[in-house]
Amino acid sequence: MARKESITIEDILRAAFEMAREEGIENVTARKLAAKAGCSTQPIFRIYKNMDEMTRDLFEKVINYFDEYYETYPKKDIFAFVDLGMAYIQFAVQEKNLFRLLFLSEKRYGKSLYELLNGKSGAVKQEIARAKSAGCSDPGELFMKMWIFIHGAASMAITGDYDLNEVQTRELLEECYRAFV
Repeated sequence: MARKESITIEDILRAAFEMAREEGIENVTARKLAAKAGCSTQPIFRIYKNMDEMTRDLFEKVINYFDEYYETYPKKDIFAFVDLGMAYIQFAVQEKNLFRLLFLSEKRYGKSLYELLNGKSGAVKQEIARAKSAGCSDPGELFMKMWIFIHGAASMAITGDYDLNEVQTRELLEECYRAFV
């Protein structure tokens, strides 16, 4: 009779997610992951050919986490791209290691930064449509300009060089929107 498998792919990904969130992806090794999941490395390599394959699944899990984060982030601004920017910057502040994994890593498994940000909800496309309906003649260019500012602010938050609070950040994003339109 075959032994019941007690460690599932969900258990492994949950442990890897917690590790990546707390310690950064660079610290998710097979041995450390096994210890966190409460197993030997054998179940990990029974499920995955190698750690890169596991990291690919983890990356998808983090993408879904960011999508959920954005979807539940309060949308209250009249200007396009401001709520998206606020969510992105706050994600960087609150989830530094996950932000690094998604948005500052060179290894994105074939996904562009735009694809990651746009997500399943089509967040960027929706914001571009909002800008267009508000009379912006080139919403794609507006997005590019806003995005350079937003990504820069989020990157500064990661390094500790960003000290604006949420109110100040929102005001600055609105000011950028008005200047770029």
